[in-house]
Amino acid sequence: MTQALIFTADAVLTMDDANSVICGGAVLVEDGRIGAVGPLDALKAAHPHIAVKALPNTVLMPGLVNAHAHSGFLRGTAEHLPVWDWLTLHINPMHRVLQPHEAETASWLCYAESVLGGTTTVVDMWRYMDGSARAAEAIGNRLVAVPYVGEHPDYDYFDTLDMNEALIESWHRKAGGRVNVWVGLEHLFYADEPAQRRAVEMAKRHGTGFHTHCSEAEIELAEFQKRYGKRPMFVLDDLGFFETPRAMIAHAVWLDQAEVDLIAKRPVSVAHNPVSNMKLASGIAPIAEMLAAGVPVGIGTDGEKENNNFDMFEEMKVASLLGKLKHLDAAAMDSWQVLRMATILGAKAIGLDHEIGSIEVGKRADMIAVRNDTPRMTPFFPEGPYFNLQHNLVHAVRGGDVSMTMVDGRILVEGGLLKTANLTDIIAEIHAVAPGLFARRAAYLAEHETGTKQWTAES
Repeated sequence: MTQALIFTADAVLTMDDANSVICGGAVLVEDGRIGAVGPLDALKAAHPHIAVKALPNTVLMPGLVNAHAHSGFLRGTAEHLPVWDWLTLHINPMHRVLQPHEAETASWLCYAESVLGGTTTVVDMWRYMDGSARAAEAIGNRLVAVPYVGEHPDYDYFDTLDMNEALIESWHRKAGGRVNVWVGLEHLFYADEPAQRRAVEMAKRHGTGFHTHCSEAEIELAEFQKRYGKRPMFVLDDLGFFETPRAMIAHAVWLDQAEVDLIAKRPVSVAHNPVSNMKLASGIAPIAEMLAAGVPVGIGTDGEKENNNFDMFEEMKVASLLGKLKHLDAAAMDSWQVLRMATILGAKAIGLDHEIGSIEVGKRADMIAVRNDTPRMTPFFPEGPYFNLQHNLVHAVRGGDVSMTMVDGRILVEGGLLKTANLTDIIAEIHAVAPGLFARRAAYLAEHETGTKQWTAES
């Protein structure tokens, strides 16, 4: 149980329904939750015995929700390739040789980077995720763990549904409720028909979400048509994946309007990954259309190898710019909309908007403080006719401008420094294990020059 404190900043950005901003605002944090929000004088008067912790020259706002990520440490080593060559020559061979201790080390690195940059919740699709859960438990971030599952004879180098179910049974709603486990699938084609049915049944029986990649690249459409005679979202619907408590689709770049209308009627959300979609030349997702239809769309960084960082502030800027470019409309994907996608709408996309995503009474105290005394935030107008707070946060701020990160009322980052783990040791461990992984992958590719199989249809 953490000590009750009143946190005060130059401005409190609540991300409530009205996007309220309280200049000179304060937030009471008690037992890991938000007990009160309002002007500092009012909170001090109502709670005279509770100490005040001032956060000068900062904006206090909800922690960011990374709706789709992959732990890893291939950063800068798998470049300038379209998505399927990238998978067959770099990523899937890595999965073939990855070892559990390496997977855990990767999660320590990625969760440390996340909280340092103001991301309090990470939806991570990764391998051997007992280690990821241990990393999140120690570092203190909120985690939705989604195992990379491949349940098909041609894709036997991923986690299995047995491993996924064991993780649900051992870690779901653990670490004080900060760790949740969903059913995962790398891609529909990475599971045979019995596995597809089992994945749906598992999510229903355990009451968890389901997460997969789909409609990331245009070439998927022809393969879905060949196998099923329909577009991808209609196939997932027919197979029962949209009957799970929450299905979240990563990428959803190549949806047409009929597919958007379909998922708007189902418990389906989308994780938009603008930097990854640009880097892998996948395309521009119809985000404005999804939002207009009422689909909950969060923002994700994707993995370190296809981004190459976990900076959600950078991701917000790119999401806004890419939306403007797609529609040739400078007013598209405005700053408030993007901020909501990274906070409260992202929380809704993962079914946690009742607990996180905004600074409101009763919610978990997942908050960050962003410096406003940097060149990037200057001039700073949190009120008045030149109000620019939302624009600066989306278009100017970077993750390094975060001075404090809090989850469940526990301060994980203070003064820009990680408090819950030794960052130097984490980086040193990556340097210790990375050469072995790269050497084993190189050995595999020396024997298999074309890499791994991709989308092998059953004969």
